[in-house]
Amino acid sequence: MNRIEFTDVASLPQFVGHEAVSDWRVIDQDMINRFASATGDLQWIHIDEARARRESPFGTTVAHGFLTLSLIPSLLQSSITPPKLRLSLNYGLNRVRFPGPVPAGSHLRGRFRLASVEPVEGGYQLVWNAILDLQGQDKPACVAELVTRWLG
Repeated sequence: MNRIEFTDVASLPQFVGHEAVSDWRVIDQDMINRFASATGDLQWIHIDEARARRESPFGTTVAHGFLTLSLIPSLLQSSITPPKLRLSLNYGLNRVRFPGPVPAGSHLRGRFRLASVEPVEGGYQLVWNAILDLQGQDKPACVAELVTRWLG
């Protein structure tokens, strides 16, 4: 794991271009089932293991794209040490794609490159280029720009 440790908000601009990398996280069937239950997205390719073995082009169930996407904030937080803040907000996403499936049992990690830092009222807006890698695969599971706001 490669961490970025921010000492204070004034130092944020010096980290543009730096990359943080999270530890690997297992995406197991229980996580997929809980996400399906929470969101009501019960499509068979996610939750019906027997049918997925028979009919899916992946030979197994796969995680929802939005499950993969939802892991970005926690993977980012596990790979950085922010400065002392009053509040950190997920402000939005730009350009999200799911280039590769996430089969049940996969190991996923996040790589986050700080693309920009801009002052906003009360703090800073940070744009992160996020790539979620699958262990042993060339194609990433998700590529997105995450926009966060750090308020001092």
